[in-house]
Amino acid sequence: MSTTDDAGPLFDGVKIGRPATGGLLAAGYRTLSDLPDDLDSLLAVHGVGPSAVRRLREAVSSAP
Repeated sequence: MSTTDDAGPLFDGVKIGRPATGGLLAAGYRTLSDLPDDLDSLLAVHGVGPSAVRRLREAVSSAP
């Protein structure tokens, strides 16, 4: 998985969309391991919606 500042549709390999990726990067998150334990708290980040949180939750739960 790549750590990048590009606000493309992928966040650390997870397709969550450009607005959500941009919001997470602007909030200081760079990788899945940077995300908080309570992923629902990410809903407060501009651009991050329920679909992005669901996809991130799936990715975090399947990460090694």
